[in-house]
Amino acid sequence: MKDILEQLETRRDDARLGGGQKRIDAQHARGKLTARERIDLLLDDGSFEEFDMFVTHRCTDFGMEQQKPAGDGVVTGWGTINGRLVYVFSQDFTVFGGSLSQTHAQKICKIQDMAIQNGAPVIGINDSGGARIQEGVDSLAGYAEVFQRNIEASGVIPQISVIMGPCAGGAVYSPAMTDFIFMVKDTSYMFVTGPDVVKTVTNEQVTAEELGGATTHTRKSSVADGAFENDVEALAEVRRLVDFLPANNRDMPPVRPFFDEPDRIEASLDTLVPSNANTPYDMKELIHKLADEGDFYEIQEDFAKNILTGFIRIEGRTVGVVANQPMVLAGCLDIDSSRKAARFVRFCDAFEIPILTLVDVPGFLPGTGQEYGGVIKHGAKLLFAYGEATVPMVTVITRKAYGGAYDVMASKHLRSDFNYAWPTAEIAVMGAKGATEIIHRADLNDPEKIARHTADYEERFANPFVAAERGFIDEVIQPRTTRKRIARAFASLRNKKAAMPWKKHNNIPL
Repeated sequence: MKDILEQLETRRDDARLGGGQKRIDAQHARGKLTARERIDLLLDDGSFEEFDMFVTHRCTDFGMEQQKPAGDGVVTGWGTINGRLVYVFSQDFTVFGGSLSQTHAQKICKIQDMAIQNGAPVIGINDSGGARIQEGVDSLAGYAEVFQRNIEASGVIPQISVIMGPCAGGAVYSPAMTDFIFMVKDTSYMFVTGPDVVKTVTNEQVTAEELGGATTHTRKSSVADGAFENDVEALAEVRRLVDFLPANNRDMPPVRPFFDEPDRIEASLDTLVPSNANTPYDMKELIHKLADEGDFYEIQEDFAKNILTGFIRIEGRTVGVVANQPMVLAGCLDIDSSRKAARFVRFCDAFEIPILTLVDVPGFLPGTGQEYGGVIKHGAKLLFAYGEATVPMVTVITRKAYGGAYDVMASKHLRSDFNYAWPTAEIAVMGAKGATEIIHRADLNDPEKIARHTADYEERFANPFVAAERGFIDEVIQPRTTRKRIARAFASLRNKKAAMPWKKHNNIPL
């Protein structure tokens, strides 16, 4: 018996070494942690339970039968994050460059199936050279099996991808179908075709970092939701994100202890909106002052900065926030901001996370670039996302809410439950100057008349009371009381039940 136990420990030790100490040292030299070190940082101490430690590949071509390391390039299992169950797989770059084989894929699929069955998030740590060429179509079939489970899990359990090395070719489509993607600056990249292929086909000279690095995907493509300095910071942020999320679509988001009064009065909010309607202010200041302990977990911070998305807590409960940012493009909606916000709203709705919308939007960004790029259809994505959402929704209009953008931003007409406005709100088809020049076109050559007409229009429409008279605004509130009002609103909506007509699925304008 003793010999058998010693043999077991020896085999475990060999499996934990992955591709060997030399390759582990090379991984560290690149500023990267190993697959197991990453899992240890991600999960609670001592909580990791590993599956399939001794699985090996079955390939016999190209001399592969001579190299059969235990685990086959991916570490899989389950553990806890702050006591809550999660499933995890972590690709091991020290074993065949983390390349995906048939058995490698089967290990990942087993974890995905268990996560769906038991209603817990899946976190995938990607660090792989792609398909294992020696296995040919078996490797491609393995990818497709993983993709299918990503699709089945979508909207059922949270799926989080952490890119901590290369992720290229077909491998990118599994993270692309997950809910959140995080990258590490300088050591991770994602692309469908690499720099060499790009050069051959298009004659473009580009580095891997320029083509698919963390900066590219967080600022230009919006593929990734966040980029961090190193593996340690990225994994710490994943732990923080998981704390905001429910375990599955039948569970409610977690409730955390809070040390902030729900009826806290913020007198500074009374002067947040400048007296000059064209002067910007930072919407993040409002978000921080509404959140428990000022904690705001922003999603896609570096992309489409004219709209803010992320999570806060109100009375210890997770709330998704969508807010126009007047500091960038005056808070206009455009193609990028519409896509960004629509995906976030749909995630919140899928997982029963209430949505707070903070509105200061002068309209959609004009221009041929926007129209040729399909702003109509992209703007409709956000409209569609709000219109199909059945979670509790509270909207606060702080300043401008003009034109179609007023409708799109969780208006009463899209079944938002509580719609508040500050006294500084202006709800109208357009700004006073533009409206006056259209209505009183005959007086355009008389500056005095135009000025008088503009003043009349502002007095009549540059306020929230016309909308309030029609019931489109439930209440005009004092800015200082905003936290109290939204806390009470969300508390009253905890048992909300709403449903859309039965359908197989909708046809969102993709």
